[in-house]
Amino acid sequence: MSKMVTIYGGSGFVGRYIARRMANEGWRVRVAVRRPNEAMYVKTYGVVGQVEPILCNIRDDASVALAMKGADAVVNCVGVLNEVSKNTFDAVQADGAGRVARLAAAEGIERMVHVSAIGADAESNSEYAQTKAAGEAAVLEHMPNAMILRPSVVFGTEDQFFNRFAGMTRLSPFLPLVGAETKFQPVFVDDVAKAAVKGVLGEAEGGVYELGGPEVASFRDLMKVMLDVIHRRRVILGMPMFAARIMAGVLDIVKFVSFQLFPNNILTRDQVRNLGRDNVVAEDAKGFEDLGIEPATLESVLPDYLWKFRPSGQYDAIKDSAKNLRA
Repeated sequence: MSKMVTIYGGSGFVGRYIARRMANEGWRVRVAVRRPNEAMYVKTYGVVGQVEPILCNIRDDASVALAMKGADAVVNCVGVLNEVSKNTFDAVQADGAGRVARLAAAEGIERMVHVSAIGADAESNSEYAQTKAAGEAAVLEHMPNAMILRPSVVFGTEDQFFNRFAGMTRLSPFLPLVGAETKFQPVFVDDVAKAAVKGVLGEAEGGVYELGGPEVASFRDLMKVMLDVIHRRRVILGMPMFAARIMAGVLDIVKFVSFQLFPNNILTRDQVRNLGRDNVVAEDAKGFEDLGIEPATLESVLPDYLWKFRPSGQYDAIKDSAKNLRA
């Protein structure tokens, strides 16, 4: 019988790519999510019955344990960028990660891959970064041989980075940025999936791997690359950090007084703290080179999905070539 992997958060941005690759490896895949009825598309990643979405709440022991019953490996991709209701940073990224590892160890599962993030730091002033670090520590406490992946900002077809800012260019001649000079090392989502698969298959040793693409660039320069790809001109405005903190504080207050009816998906104080520090691979960190993976460049991927934000969408290239025609 083929082996089975349970992927917590397997219908999310990174998780779906891992699920697809594990199905291609011939494994049975359980995609553990809060709303399996909204994750039915993962069933198409394999043959009939190979990939199945199942109900799971990472905050509940029984739910997490049931999802991994009989599995040979587990992958945890669950994380939040913004706290909503009971899904707080601590409950999801610290306690949730530790819960998966603790129950996997009790189940006798030998392999675990945990997706964290560059910047995970117990001493950080950001709760997001603190809980990412706490989650890593909890995973290693129960699964010392686990593979921990720390990607920089992840890009790809469904990303909420380039897609978000490209969408903003349709609404305004200005592109406001918080932390415009902060450096990032964008990594293609499928390269992160390749790394995770190596961990599940036992083709890479455990430990922490920091994953970044070939390019290191400031937030401002990344937006210039994006604007070039979508054939638009916009004025990039670097927002002073003090102004960003005031704006985020007001939005957080509105979220609180509205009892989270306004979820504040715009800008939070914690996000401002994170945007104030570089998000690049450390010089002494293990990474793609140690895994034998050559990461994709921005220019080889961005045009494949950002074309829809061009002034004429898929016809923009045709219009450009038509300008060169002579009567």
